[in-house]
Amino acid sequence: MKLTKTIKKNKLLTGVFLTYVFLLIVMPNKAVESFKNSMYYVKEMLEIIPVIFLLTSLIEAWVPREVIINSFGEKSGIKGSIFSFILGSFSAGPIYAAFPVCKMLVKKGASIFNIVIILSTWAVVKVPMLINEAKFLGIEFMIARWLLTTISIFIMAYIVFLVIKKENLPIDKELKDKSSENKIKIKEEYCIGCGVCAKLCPDCFVIIDGKAKNIKEKIEPDYVENFEKAMKKCPTKAIYL
Repeated sequence: MKLTKTIKKNKLLTGVFLTYVFLLIVMPNKAVESFKNSMYYVKEMLEIIPVIFLLTSLIEAWVPREVIINSFGEKSGIKGSIFSFILGSFSAGPIYAAFPVCKMLVKKGASIFNIVIILSTWAVVKVPMLINEAKFLGIEFMIARWLLTTISIFIMAYIVFLVIKKENLPIDKELKDKSSENKIKIKEEYCIGCGVCAKLCPDCFVIIDGKAKNIKEKIEPDYVENFEKAMKKCPTKAIYL
């Protein structure tokens, strides 16, 4: 039963494994060569990904959600598009290093439109790459290619934004599942009835007889942000999950 669940959760990895088994039976030489090439990229990923995970963890812990929403969210407008373009253009490392970064940004409130811009510029519009491109192929070629690529990126970002809805992403579903599991608790002996929680998150809290009471038992996605603010601003840290 556990094996079946593991396979379902890792369908792509299972498919790759079965492909290697098939190649090993049918074309063993090709299978060995393919495995060596794969190990080269695995080694490269093991050198880069831990650093990226550390970076994203630090950003997730220290950068407030409001900052990400204002800079990369759906209402960030042209400013968000410019920030996304700059972030991708001045990034370091291969494109797969961008995926955990973008996942973190989506969790923090970044829009699909800006995520596509980050991924696309990370892949094809890096500043160091442009310098090398101009060196080997000429500055006119580089400028023409850069302009057409940039236009294509924004068109593609808009199309993906229209087609893919954020709530359908596995990241958003994961957040909803986690939020539905979290139960709101208040340590009444710590509560001083200041009313900060009720002011910041009226959907969750109300003051009754000089003490904070939770209206909702569980956090729902619509007011996660307000709840987090109330929990952080509580002077006695009486609110917890």
